[in-house]
Amino acid sequence: MMTDAAFAHRRRARIIVVGAGFAGFEAARGLSRTAGEAAEIVLINPTNYFLYLPLLPEVAAGTLDPRRVTVSLSHALPKVRLVLGSVEGIDLAARAVTYVDAEDRKGTLGYDRLVIAAGSVNKLLPVPGVDEYAHGFRGIPEAVYLRDHIVRQIALADTTDDQAERDQRCTFVVAGAGYTGTEVAAQGPLITDALLADRPRLAGQKMRWLLLDTAERVLPTLDQRLSESSDRVLRRRGVEVMMGESVKEATPEGVLLTNGDFVPTRSLIWCVGVQPDPLVSDLGLPAEKGRLVVDEYLNVPGHPEIFACGDIAAVPDLTRPGEATAMTAQHATRQGKRAAANVAASFGHGERKAYKHHDLGFVVDLGGTQAAANPLQIPLSGFPAKAVTRGYHLLSMPGNRVRTAAEWALNTVLPRESAELNLVRAHAVPLDSASPEIPRR
Repeated sequence: MMTDAAFAHRRRARIIVVGAGFAGFEAARGLSRTAGEAAEIVLINPTNYFLYLPLLPEVAAGTLDPRRVTVSLSHALPKVRLVLGSVEGIDLAARAVTYVDAEDRKGTLGYDRLVIAAGSVNKLLPVPGVDEYAHGFRGIPEAVYLRDHIVRQIALADTTDDQAERDQRCTFVVAGAGYTGTEVAAQGPLITDALLADRPRLAGQKMRWLLLDTAERVLPTLDQRLSESSDRVLRRRGVEVMMGESVKEATPEGVLLTNGDFVPTRSLIWCVGVQPDPLVSDLGLPAEKGRLVVDEYLNVPGHPEIFACGDIAAVPDLTRPGEATAMTAQHATRQGKRAAANVAASFGHGERKAYKHHDLGFVVDLGGTQAAANPLQIPLSGFPAKAVTRGYHLLSMPGNRVRTAAEWALNTVLPRESAELNLVRAHAVPLDSASPEIPRR
């Protein structure tokens, strides 16, 4: 156990930020700018990078190198002390955080202020076989594994003369038609078509991509016009859009749907949604649907030293009284900034303010030249939406903008890469314990 004996003899206050997702990264960055001289800023995160999650489907599609969607925390936050580890518990009375580092050593750090921004994890439903046979999609290891898995299935289909096995390996089922699932399903046919072009033995082989959701339409939280335009893109690419359907059971040989149909496949991609990190459930603090209850200042009631933001916090939505803000990167980013300012205000730097933000719109990249977007509630599709989508991502990324833009430019003139890296094994990305960055302990 690594103790924190020096904490009692410190000269400066200590602020601990848990998690380096959108909310945690912005909180740490904001604090390093406003309270960096008055306090020690400590960031606890399992990896040494911030992950720009919206571009993860492009990593799985092979159009972006994994490093393009990551930003070094040490480089981006030079005034912040980074502790590589997963938080195991928080002692509210002792004001201490217990964590396990990258080499399984336990450590404890005391705090004067705590910002909880642990984010979310894959949402699992009580469906038999899903945790064993489905592939999650929440981090770099999962995206790299999924890319290799798709390449491998096409290669194995090419080596067999059994048509039933070929059909099974060339069938891919995506569960969940939200942002991630829709983007993965849209990218899917582009990947498999490119792989098919390099394998003459598979000429004429049908590639099946299915998109399932219990909702009535794809992207159910978006404007209906954007949903319809995305649906048209999916169907033009041959995706079988099956709304009102879901997975009843997953097996090694395929997927049983709720309508009774059995789809032979080796590929079930689970994009059903997310749920708050289970860290909240162990704190003994009031929660709302698994999210930590906070006030409009992002403070935990009864604990003025604790703040929470992002997916893990049920932040009151002042633009929609009675509701909590949605679990989106847009809210998480702005809440992280507001949390930083309010923590600094608690030390006498500035004035605390309530969090209030009107949605600026959403973007969905559908691969190729297609996208759907509604900037400032103006619905766009096709190339205009694509330009807005890429522009938005470049502006939102805290680093790697030039490299990402350069890679996008190269993709317009160079063929899609189809090499299997074989870097991540299936046991390294278990769906039932996948976190935003790496598998939880």
